[in-house]
Amino acid sequence: MARHLAFNALDAIAKGAYADVALDRVLHTCDLQASDRALVTELVYGTVRRQRTLDTLIAGFCRQAPPLRLQLILRLGLYQLRYLDHIPAHAAVDTSVRLAKVVGLGGLAALVNGVLRRYLRAEGDPLTSMIAGLPHVSQLGCYYSFPDELIEGWLDLVGLEECQALCDWFNRPPRLDLRLNPLRGDRQHLIQLFAEAGYDLRAIPTLPQGLTLNHCGAPMATLPYFEAGYWSVQDRAAQWVAHLLDPQPGEVVIDACAAPGGKTTHIAELMRNQGRVIACDRTPSRLRRLRQNRDRLGLSCIEIHTVDSATAPDFRGVGDRVLLDVPCSGTGTLHRHADARWHPLGKRLASLVPLQAQLLSNVCQWVKPNGVLVYATCSLEPAENEAQIQHFLRLHPQWRIDPPPAPLEQWADPQGWITVWPQRQDMDGFFMVRLRRDNQGEV
Repeated sequence: MARHLAFNALDAIAKGAYADVALDRVLHTCDLQASDRALVTELVYGTVRRQRTLDTLIAGFCRQAPPLRLQLILRLGLYQLRYLDHIPAHAAVDTSVRLAKVVGLGGLAALVNGVLRRYLRAEGDPLTSMIAGLPHVSQLGCYYSFPDELIEGWLDLVGLEECQALCDWFNRPPRLDLRLNPLRGDRQHLIQLFAEAGYDLRAIPTLPQGLTLNHCGAPMATLPYFEAGYWSVQDRAAQWVAHLLDPQPGEVVIDACAAPGGKTTHIAELMRNQGRVIACDRTPSRLRRLRQNRDRLGLSCIEIHTVDSATAPDFRGVGDRVLLDVPCSGTGTLHRHADARWHPLGKRLASLVPLQAQLLSNVCQWVKPNGVLVYATCSLEPAENEAQIQHFLRLHPQWRIDPPPAPLEQWADPQGWITVWPQRQDMDGFFMVRLRRDNQGEV
């Protein structure tokens, strides 16, 4: 059952569906135990992440390219053999052969059996000889399963050793971090409530509201006290963004690209629900999710506006603090979005970089004199990060970089901005910088 569901999700992804959407749909087709849900999730996301490696192996073992549905079965089988130690090899082979028959490819079942058994009989790692004649970048790309353009960029930025460590980090299943809602209770009490329900929830020492949940296979909405608004899902790196903004009770704070509301609600919690949080986004459907999160968490200080922050003049000079968490390539969160690595980066940057510059140019006008603007991305690309801020400061001399407070200062570059590298800080990749407008300066 689990492998058939995984196959159906992979088939939908191959036809253009987003991985998380395809997985969610198949998981809702039947009532699965937590262990089976976890296996389906691992098979789908893991197979998508390792696609280039698996396809290199398939090409090496097959005389001609297999049809797509057969390719998916071979990917699933090879993924289990290569990466899942807890599944016996004979079980991976037998279930793959049966799957071929179940989905109408019975005539090719012998081919599935032959390819998987050739992999098992190979001496050493067969991938090594298959990629030996490729350029170095392509060897790394095939081994770690990333496009060459990502490998090239990371080699330029951090060198070979850290590039390999980064690839390893992105190929791990993502950790599940939560954020306590301090308006509902304290962290130790929530840990106790989860323990009583059989879950291992632990505090993240450096983050006041941060928690991490181990070995969870259940849907989020079914976990203890979610509907009661005691917590939200948010990675620890994303939680640091609101701490860099440092909103205070009674202030007017604007989140310019707010939906679905993770950072908006964190801002309101840090303000103890006192003041005014203006949440802006141009997409009504995404704002509905923000509204649901706001209401579930009991954050009445958040007001929601359907606004295109790239052009709207609505809030000129209104904000004591403004957060601009821009749409970006997401290259710091590739472990969470299994299929994102396969979307051409250059094409995405060509549309995203001008949009980010336009957002910065407009939203900076929403900040009061001596106010604060935090620019953030979940990207590792300099074009979206350092280069974007340098360009902004050249055009807006009335703005300067404001040094981050402790403990964020430990990650700051000499220029004052922060790049969180997953292989160094063991959290999602992020870029964030706090900017301050001169007291009398015009934007």
